[in-house]
Amino acid sequence: MCLTKPVLQEKLGYSSFLQTRIISNWLEEQMKKYMPKRYSSYLRIFCFALLFAGRLVFAQLEEWQVFNQQAMNLYEQGEYDQAITTAQKALALAEKAFGSHHPNIATVMNNLALLYKTQQRYIAAESSIRRALEIDEKAFGPTHPAVARDLNNLAQLCQDTNRLAEAELLMKRVLEIDTKSLGQNHPDLAVDLNNLALLYKDRGRYAEAEPLMRRALKINENSLGSDYLHLARDLNNLAQLLKATGRFAEAEPLMKKGLEIEQKSKGKDHPHVAIQLSNLARLLKDTNRPAQAEPLMRQALEIDEKAFGPAHPSVARDLNNLALLLKETNRRDEGRPLLERALKIFEESLGPQHPTTKTVSQTLEAY
Repeated sequence: MCLTKPVLQEKLGYSSFLQTRIISNWLEEQMKKYMPKRYSSYLRIFCFALLFAGRLVFAQLEEWQVFNQQAMNLYEQGEYDQAITTAQKALALAEKAFGSHHPNIATVMNNLALLYKTQQRYIAAESSIRRALEIDEKAFGPTHPAVARDLNNLAQLCQDTNRLAEAELLMKRVLEIDTKSLGQNHPDLAVDLNNLALLYKDRGRYAEAEPLMRRALKINENSLGSDYLHLARDLNNLAQLLKATGRFAEAEPLMKKGLEIEQKSKGKDHPHVAIQLSNLARLLKDTNRPAQAEPLMRQALEIDEKAFGPAHPSVARDLNNLALLLKETNRRDEGRPLLERALKIFEESLGPQHPTTKTVSQTLEAY
């Protein structure tokens, strides 16, 4: 059994904290202009000291934001270890500036959770998301878009750890919040629709999944344009559903368009490109074109090994899929070591009882 990797969509944390340095500058000018000299020089010194202290806070605010954004840039580039270190610096600066219960802390915690999840550090990721959720619910109430963001990210984690019933409840709550607060045509609503559709697809509920995916795609096409990065994710996921229902001819052009967008926007060596390559290769394999599929699979494997190292589940997926293709082309001796390596990676990263690990184990027994 080939292993598919759909593109789930987390919601990154972005701060809405207002920059107020301009107010500080304005106040300073007004003091110079209008404060009579007869006022005590000590009072003037005190006021200027307050302004200076405020500027230190603003400078620190800017610094945590710089690190937070830099961490997300590193994530987009596939530099995950460096991204985590940078996000942790952002968290330390934010906690120093605002304390441990400010919404800006939730912003960084969500981004840290995404980075931890990328490295399969699920316990650390869940702890980060739940802390963000607690902060945002206390600050904004249970129906705020920031709370929806946290719930969405928690739902993705539940899905990744095979807690599908819990994930579905969370996703439906997210969809309800965002529909009321953002309206019917907001790009964030497309994220919600797409993620719920993927959950339905993973549970074999294709008839429920397809209209949600098509609605998400339409929202993004109308609001973001035809080459925007989110479209690659929408196209990939819809293509996977069409493929799962045997509609290969409809799926292939969607996959190729998604691959083109990813390569254009992120470069040819990004892990998201590897996902698109792997999925297109599987379609080519399943439509009896192994000679076209194999170089794409090997390219995906090379990208993932470079991005994640040799023992990551994404690498194991690539190894599994390549081994199955080699089996179909009567090259079992070449494929078996790849499948054995894939199983070892899954056992160590996901555990022996995970459904994916069991599937690969059964595949190896029958190889």
